This record gives sequence, C-alpha cells and structure tokens, in this order.
Amino acid sequence: MSNDLVFGLHAVEALLKRAPQDVLEIFALKDRDDKRMQPLLQQARQHGISVQFCNRKTLDEMVGGQHQGIVAKARLSSSGNEADLAAIVEAQSKPLLLVLDGVTDPHNLGAILRSADAAGVHAVIAPKDRSVKLTSVVRKVACGAAESVPFITVTNLARTLRQLQQAGVWVVGTAGETETLVYQADLTGPLALVLGAEGEGLRRLTRETCDALVKIPMFGSVSSLNVSVATGICLFEAVRQRQQL
Repeated sequence: MSNDLVFGLHAVEALLKRAPQDVLEIFALKDRDDKRMQPLLQQARQHGISVQFCNRKTLDEMVGGQHQGIVAKARLSSSGNEADLAAIVEAQSKPLLLVLDGVTDPHNLGAILRSADAAGVHAVIAPKDRSVKLTSVVRKVACGAAESVPFITVTNLARTLRQLQQAGVWVVGTAGETETLVYQADLTGPLALVLGAEGEGLRRLTRETCDALVKIPMFGSVSSLNVSVATGICLFEAVRQRQQL
C-alpha cells in the first residue's frame, strides 16, 4: 500500500464507497456548498475522516488542477501480480480479460478502465515496463473504475499470454493487417482481448503469441482509432456475443 492523492468528485465518491478505511484525509474547496459536494463531506465525517477546507490555489498545487474541488489522501493498493491473475482466472468459468500492450497515456488508461468496468472485465493486464501506472490522473479519469477493476502488471507479457492460453483462455489481438473483423470472431468463451499502444499497435512478440487477430472496420480517412475508443468497441462486441448465449 502507498499513500497517494485521489481527486475529482466521482473518483473520491467511489473511494469513500468501496474503501473508506483507506481514506486518510479529505481536502475540500472552501466555500463550495452544493448538492454534489456536501454528501461526500458528510460521508467522510461519518467515517471519522478529517476534512480540511482549502482555497483553489492550494488544491491546484496539490494535483495540478481538474480536481473539481475535492482531493483525498488515501492508502491505495498497488497493482496485482501474476499470482493474483491466476486466482482471478481460476475463479471464473468464462473470464473476460483485457490486455494492454504498452499504453502510456494516463487519460487513455482511465477511459479504458471505465469501459472495462462497464463491460464486466475481470482484470486489466499490462506490462510493468513502458506502460502507464495507476496514477492520480488515471484514477480521476476512470471515475471510480480504478478502484473496482483489478489492474495486473506483469514482468513478461508474452509469457503471461502463454500461461493464459494454457489455462484455456483464447487470446485475441487487434491488428490492422488482418482480414478478420472483430464482429466475425468468436468472443464467447474464456477470452483475453489484447490491444496495442497508441500509434504503434501490438509489439511483434505479442502479436505472434495471440491465437487470433481481428480488426475494426475503418471507412473514413483516418487509419486508426484512439486505443480507448477501440477498446470500448471490442469489449462491447464481446459483451454482445456473450449475452446471446
């Protein structure tokens, strides 16, 4: 566990709801008295959490702005590891996993976590190196999803994918060079969807390790989608297929 700052109304609300015992202190914007802020402060006080009122400049200096008038100092659990992932896979009859190969933008990761939470993803997996971590910006953009979706970091992504395959998980990567559309693939069983870094796509070894490759059809002038948008499309195609069973 490490102390970190969580900011934004949705992110702080999710933290107070799921793990109030880990919230050490709340910093709130002085003189802000509205229907969104007051329930959070009341909830914090009910859990015995100290609330300090600050001016906007102080909050801006703490987190660099975009805090919506509230910042929480909290004990945050670090990301999970390979052993945690194995337990998650074993506990699910049809695990739905999301693998991110080198996503480095915190806003993209935050948006991806929101989509993963909405789609019922059991874990999001990323390599330890050359990938964004669960920063305060990620948590703010994720609007609480960072506290609900297990985030697993692994040392060797290709090895992890092979271990998932040995556990019966079908590994499907996204790549523009394939002819198979995501809508044509069977995404109904134990599944790990693999999406690549912004602009670069999947690394060679990651691509070669996948059981199958799919693409999203593109009809306009742009050659690719933002990774968070592509993730949402692929995840909810999987959700659509799985709900039809």
